[in-house]
Amino acid sequence: MGLKGSRLPEARVLLLGLDGAGKSTLLYKLKYDERFQTAPTVGFNVEMIDAKQKRKKITVTVWDVGGQKKMREHWKSFYQDTAGLLFVVDCSDKTRLDEAKRELEHTLRSEHLKGLPVVILANKQDTREALTATELTEKFNLRKMCSDRDWFVQPCSAVSGAGLVDGFRRMVHFVKTTDDANIKETVKYLRAKSMKAGKK
Repeated sequence: MGLKGSRLPEARVLLLGLDGAGKSTLLYKLKYDERFQTAPTVGFNVEMIDAKQKRKKITVTVWDVGGQKKMREHWKSFYQDTAGLLFVVDCSDKTRLDEAKRELEHTLRSEHLKGLPVVILANKQDTREALTATELTEKFNLRKMCSDRDWFVQPCSAVSGAGLVDGFRRMVHFVKTTDDANIKETVKYLRAKSMKAGKK
């Protein structure tokens, strides 16, 4: 450990959604495959999850930010350097679907998130009254809302864990990682640019 070059390529992913959508339960189920009794998140939780992208190992850092109204105005502080967005919707709570749609629309309008992939986790599919992924796609008008980016709706249950790994894999497939190759390319590009400027 700690050897130069031993760090895995990384991607930072935001986990957002309204309070009560099941974000933290979902994150801990995904990371530890256990059900945790979670309290509403005030602030944020951060977990690192190892994954594979094109047969290469990568580390995905998931930032789970509280969804209460007073926390949502701070979401934008987490947008910078984000590679993708996981947005959790409680599909069983039909009274808050419009609110969830508004927050997702507002979030996707940010300059920092322009063109970045989004995976919508249609949570609480274990309840009888839950909207299906197809119904959620229609209700949120996602084809239009996400027309400028890669997107996917994954039905899941944070309680049973069904669909979580598939949703996470989809995000891993979508995101661009920051690795040494990217950094080297950027350095090369900047050097070439500064040499050209120096010749003028």
